[in-house]
Amino acid sequence: MSCLFIVACNDEDFLDKSPKDELSAATIFSTYNNIKTYAWSFYSFFDDYQRSTVWPAVSDYNSDLIQNGYSTVNPNYLNNSLTIPSTSGTWTGSYSNIRKINIMLDNIETSDITEDERAHWRGVGLFFRAHEYFRLLSTYGGVPWVEKELTDVDTDILYGPRDTRDLVADNILRDLQEAISNINEQGDGTNTVNPDVARALLSRFGLFEGTWRKYHSLGDHEKFLNACITASEYLVNKYPSIHPNYDQVYNSDDLGGKAGILLYTHYVLDELWHSISTNTRSTNNKIDITKKGIDKFLTKDGLPIHNAGNTLYQGDKDRYTEFDNRDDRLLIMTPPPYKVNGDGSQDFTHTGNALEQKYFSVLESITTGFPYKNLPDRNWSGRVTGEVPNYNRLVPTQTSNGYRFWKIWNEHNFKVSSADLNDFAIFRMGEVMLNYAEATFEMGQFNQAIADATISKLRTRGNVAGLSIGSITADWDPMRDPAVDPVLWEIRRERAIELLGDGYRTLDLRRWKKMDYATEVKLGRWERQSDYPITLPIQNGASEGYLQLIPNTPPAFPEHYYLFPIPSSEIALNDQLVQNPGY
Repeated sequence: MSCLFIVACNDEDFLDKSPKDELSAATIFSTYNNIKTYAWSFYSFFDDYQRSTVWPAVSDYNSDLIQNGYSTVNPNYLNNSLTIPSTSGTWTGSYSNIRKINIMLDNIETSDITEDERAHWRGVGLFFRAHEYFRLLSTYGGVPWVEKELTDVDTDILYGPRDTRDLVADNILRDLQEAISNINEQGDGTNTVNPDVARALLSRFGLFEGTWRKYHSLGDHEKFLNACITASEYLVNKYPSIHPNYDQVYNSDDLGGKAGILLYTHYVLDELWHSISTNTRSTNNKIDITKKGIDKFLTKDGLPIHNAGNTLYQGDKDRYTEFDNRDDRLLIMTPPPYKVNGDGSQDFTHTGNALEQKYFSVLESITTGFPYKNLPDRNWSGRVTGEVPNYNRLVPTQTSNGYRFWKIWNEHNFKVSSADLNDFAIFRMGEVMLNYAEATFEMGQFNQAIADATISKLRTRGNVAGLSIGSITADWDPMRDPAVDPVLWEIRRERAIELLGDGYRTLDLRRWKKMDYATEVKLGRWERQSDYPITLPIQNGASEGYLQLIPNTPPAFPEHYYLFPIPSSEIALNDQLVQNPGY
């Protein structure tokens, strides 16, 4: 030991050695593969099942289509009772991620790699930086823009003011466009960020920012909508097909090779897993779809259920006919009604009443192949829920409003708890098609060809007739918001159905400036009190009617709530940060 120390001390280059942290940075960014290893951590920034410890539907408790079955009060966001947080994971998490990205962007400039390799890694960094700034922009509006690693001498940035929404949005657009131009066509192999994944993020961002600017009267919305259209059109033409089985998009143990999947998180037994299916199949998550959400689903002839000419819809007073002739995706969202013998056990027998088992074969035909979903509803250990809807029995799944949300339900890791293996689609063509349809409508370009390439393909997957623009009249859906064009209403309907519970709905209402939808009374299934031994929360205390879990109607949605408050600790650290108005 002492000998080695003496030799080291006598090394004439000893004092020229870099400190360990600097040496580490120099080593990390010295080769292509080292940079690749560093950048791999960026993939943890995505909101997959690992980052979202609960199914993303929870983020839509603040919307109109999903509600918390455990709560009889409105969320703070809808109850005008938001408080300014001391800290926020969104703020600190995103800026921490941006710093990691900027460190890479700074260091690759002196890396011993080719110019093409340097351009690729710069593109990858810009993609992820845009992703993080998009999160900040959609939450707070204008925020400080940082595009280099900050040190103690960068006080003008560390303690500077917020940049404008215009600057942040323009920079995100710039970064994504450069990313598309520079990232290797094949990324870094299968299931990595490539130019098409960057186009998918640009599709998402361009639609969000363009419609936000249009409906919040900020101006300059065309630039972002056109960027969305350009990126989306390219992808729709390149990937015209989508995987034909909707349930498998969410409940497959491997999304690799499935049509329309652009990037996904792959979970592997004993290496990487999650607990979303386990939680769905237990009382851990009592997530319900509202009656409004259920009513979004068309009948198979493509008509809204309240359309005057609809002869397929049989009403909602009979639970065993409510789902008949409807979009197949409805049964993927919520378990259909049934009854068996064997409540709470792992075995069951049919009651002998054909009506009470009518959906068993229907659901099996929809999921096909391996039973990604099947009846009866079971928890992860195989225990049977004897009847749906189940309002009062603790064995093993429940609902409060009658429409339990079970989109993530599978048996890949059979009878194993909290080690679920179904993959998560980060970017997929179903969303891109919806973005394209909506953006083209907003720019006056939507036509039947685009409808056929987007909305109709998504409907086909649910065995529903396609969208015929010429058929849409002002009275097509009597439940339509009269302030929304009837064709746009149908485009937004398809988005609500295809992405139900995926965490988009609250963002959509905010960008459309339609959060008043979320302050409407949330209703559930129609029931008769006489059919149950417990008291059901029937609207107005009636003997029969729609369930209303939350008795109090929220107040009017305040204008300033469309943006969230900046954490107080950030303002305490930097007195040049100005709080969002109204807080």
